[in-house]
Amino acid sequence: MSLTASDVKKIAHLARLGIDELDIEAYTHDLSGMLNLMVQMSDLNTDGIEPMAHPMEQGQRLRTDEVTERDQHKQFQAIAPQVDSGLYLVPKVIE
Repeated sequence: MSLTASDVKKIAHLARLGIDELDIEAYTHDLSGMLNLMVQMSDLNTDGIEPMAHPMEQGQRLRTDEVTERDQHKQFQAIAPQVDSGLYLVPKVIE
């Protein structure tokens, strides 16, 4: 797929980008190259290929789910202006 200079100007206008007239030819060449690459990639046969989350076959290193801090819930709520049933009460600001 090949773009023209008028296509690039139209895309720049829609994206609200200011492109210098001297750069339009370079943008046209670069964008056409990207679109051609997408066309080539869409023509590839991917039957039987499983999608990957990452191009490198790496597993996520997860840490063990352990409690590392003591429960300070009651201490924090002791200094709160208003608490009810373990919840902080705040004044209503939207009516």
